[in-house]
Amino acid sequence: MNQDNDLSNFSMLDLFRTEVENQVSILNEGLLALEKDPASTKVLESLMRAAHSLKGAARIVQIDPAVKVAHALEDCFVAAQKGKIVLRPEQMDVVLQGIDFLNRIRLLKEQELPSWIQEQGAETDSLVARIVDLASGKAERPVEPAAPKVEVARDSDPRTVRVQAENLNRLLAYAAETSVAASTLQTFVESLRLLKNQQKELMNEVTLFQGMSKEPGSKAFAEELLRQAEEIHRNIGLRYSELETYSRRAVNITKRLYREVLDSRMRPFRDGVEGFPRMVRDASRKLGKKVRFEIAGKSTKVDRDILEKLEAPLNHLLRNAIDHGIETPEERIAAGKPEEATLLLEASHKGGVLHIQISEDGRGVDFSRLRQKLLDKKLVTVEMMDRLSEKEMLEFLFLPGFSTTDQVTELSGRGVGLDIVYNMVREVGGLVQAFSRQGEGMTIHMQLPITLSILRALIVEISGELYAFPLSRIDKTLIISIDELEKAENEQFLPYNDERIRLVPATEILELNPVKIDGSVSVVLVSDALSRYGIVVDRFRMQKDLVVRPIDARLGKVKDLHGASILEDGSPVLILDVQDMLRSIDQLLLEASEVSGDAETETSQKRILVVEDSLTVRELERKLLKSHGYAVEVAVDGMDGWNALKTGSYALVVTDLDMPRLNGTELIKRIRADAKLQQIPVVMVSYKEREEEKQAALQAGANRFLSKTSFHDKTFLNAIIELIGEA
Repeated sequence: MNQDNDLSNFSMLDLFRTEVENQVSILNEGLLALEKDPASTKVLESLMRAAHSLKGAARIVQIDPAVKVAHALEDCFVAAQKGKIVLRPEQMDVVLQGIDFLNRIRLLKEQELPSWIQEQGAETDSLVARIVDLASGKAERPVEPAAPKVEVARDSDPRTVRVQAENLNRLLAYAAETSVAASTLQTFVESLRLLKNQQKELMNEVTLFQGMSKEPGSKAFAEELLRQAEEIHRNIGLRYSELETYSRRAVNITKRLYREVLDSRMRPFRDGVEGFPRMVRDASRKLGKKVRFEIAGKSTKVDRDILEKLEAPLNHLLRNAIDHGIETPEERIAAGKPEEATLLLEASHKGGVLHIQISEDGRGVDFSRLRQKLLDKKLVTVEMMDRLSEKEMLEFLFLPGFSTTDQVTELSGRGVGLDIVYNMVREVGGLVQAFSRQGEGMTIHMQLPITLSILRALIVEISGELYAFPLSRIDKTLIISIDELEKAENEQFLPYNDERIRLVPATEILELNPVKIDGSVSVVLVSDALSRYGIVVDRFRMQKDLVVRPIDARLGKVKDLHGASILEDGSPVLILDVQDMLRSIDQLLLEASEVSGDAETETSQKRILVVEDSLTVRELERKLLKSHGYAVEVAVDGMDGWNALKTGSYALVVTDLDMPRLNGTELIKRIRADAKLQQIPVVMVSYKEREEEKQAALQAGANRFLSKTSFHDKTFLNAIIELIGEA
């Protein structure tokens, strides 16, 4: 059956929804283009056809409100085509409300339609009347645009076969395994080739024996051996050619299968950002700002899971840029800038990594104001502030609840935008950085894996075994002579770009047998928001695209590991979790400092254990508590926290909720079940603020449940003082 004509699985309402989704996209895109060129006959023609198609589709499924609105829109576009009216931004708001009305119908369930149609009579008539007034040239009072909302495009072509992501992931894994299996055929080909050569050498020996032997009958015997050997040689040669041909075909087919399955997971970047031009247009009009929004790299292929995860972060970044980054036209003119600002969203592939960047030419970050905010929130001391560079100060913008503005608006200012970005990027194993020059604008740059199923990685050798570093998490790879390294207090440091980067052996992080290294060291530079380290490996092997196979869920989160894969020769390789390794390095250095450090000065202080898997939040809590006189130790996840509690003595525990290996609720249950620990007060601090999470934590035995936004007022510190008193 021709798939293009097979609509048997689609109801008429399903087809109508598909039609609305496609035509609404055309209408939104066309109207935004029309704002730049109100007299474009080509754009008006496409708008008229889209409205006409919607009217016909709505009539077929008998949704009368949609018929009326689509008909009014069609008349409006026809009037504009004939030059009777010109659609200015004020009039465009009304037209866009008509399009939003049609799009809402698409989102309704079939059983909701009858009652909805009855309830919408007055709204439909009012909307249609206003659109008709536009078409007739009557003055229309400006309408405040509705709150901007992004609708991400979904697969809607009836020719598309819908497959669950889980099935697609399994299919991709099987395709990868098939590719590996096909590659092993080459091993058999090579073995057969060696056998063929050995058999040829045997024939030569028989020929030599035939010429040298004088024994009666030996000549005839040798001739018979030679005849049999020649026949075997011909058969081996024939089978060798057949196997070699089959091997090449099998490898070629499996590679094509693998690429096709992988490509089925990818979508062009445009599919995830189609709603943003409309959102930017509505938001800028609402705030009285002029913004030229551009999207570059629309055809860049992105994993559909990553594209879905990008929606909320990009939405926050764009809103924040319009609300706080971009000035009003009057402010821009006074600053010597064009009154229309430029806002650019760009996607590209570079070096096997997906790069997403949002930049604008607005006011940029006021670093004097940022410095004061950091001091007011006691995130840094005056001495530390003097040593911070502007780049380092910008990293604080990604802390939970942090905002440089005191004004909360509908669009932004709640301090959640960059926090959402940071957590999404960290979740998929990427990096995010902020760049700004005061008065010139700001740029947010994200480095992400191109796909979550395929990982571009650097294969290294550690203690004789193969491991993989995701390329998206590597800052730099270096091979350095041992003579170039600096030593201080039994630690090695690498001088690099005016930095002294601490080197940590990978064998120490992974608890493997150390390998003696002579002459030079191979170093992988990795970093996060607050620190950078050099991880020393035995040697670099190769760069490779790996199919990520998750670790069996029954094992839970395995420390420092993200997953596994198989190379083409069948060799297993473990994929490293760089974020987890950074946590492990922090813990190693902390333990080392405790052994050699200032335990005497802290004996009289109240000791608090902070259990938090986010390095940024952990560092924030540590500095905040330490600045108020408490002695603070940290654990990088629930299991590390439990081990610390079993060996140390603490007045109070501060724990996160969601953590690898052992979550906060389970940690609290273990504390309350232990006779020696059950009296220790526990404060849970979490992003999650739903009542069910709060009640679960309190029932497990938490003394307080706080939001992570509580760092920025006295709620957090007051809770500590209430439970254990001041330091």
